[in-house]
Amino acid sequence: MVSPSPRFLTLPDVAEVLNVTVRQVYALVRSGDLRGIQIGGRGQWRVEQVELEDYIQRQYARAQANLSELDHEHSSAE
Repeated sequence: MVSPSPRFLTLPDVAEVLNVTVRQVYALVRSGDLRGIQIGGRGQWRVEQVELEDYIQRQYARAQANLSELDHEHSSAE
């Protein structure tokens, strides 16, 4: 039986999914762009799978808005 994916991911796990560095993920969490929680006595960060998916969807929406804005600027310039 295949075990389900974990509910919470470590910052290195998130970095692997996003193909970025752990430092970049830490910056996203600290800035609030990517919601995470600190657990344990050492305050290790964890990101819930659903929060990561939400972040990814927001980035797609942002990219689409940027493309639409560029298309609009390009068509206005003509």
